[in-house]
Amino acid sequence: MNKHFGSFDEFYPFYLGEHRNRRCRLLHYIGSVLVLLMAGIAVTSGNYLLLLTLPLIGYGFAWAGHFGFEKNRPATFQYPFYSLLGDWVMLKDAVTGELDAKLKQLQPQPRR
Repeated sequence: MNKHFGSFDEFYPFYLGEHRNRRCRLLHYIGSVLVLLMAGIAVTSGNYLLLLTLPLIGYGFAWAGHFGFEKNRPATFQYPFYSLLGDWVMLKDAVTGELDAKLKQLQPQPRR
């Protein structure tokens, strides 16, 4: 089902609903942190070809979480920009301690 979101604020609850599994979120966080580390290494070393690995690192960990634990299709396929932004906002929410409250506000998952 294709949903239309008029803003990131409308999208983010949907995004969080696609990331209810703690292990999936952990893989997202690992990928995001490794992306930052690799970007830093690329810039400080002057080896800018390393920047080509960033999508593989970030999406590789995230997609492994979706296919392995969440058992859903990554939102990246339908909403690439909002999904990328969602990764960073979700990481920020986890670091600041806001994520649990936001996850509790979600509607219950439908039974399959």
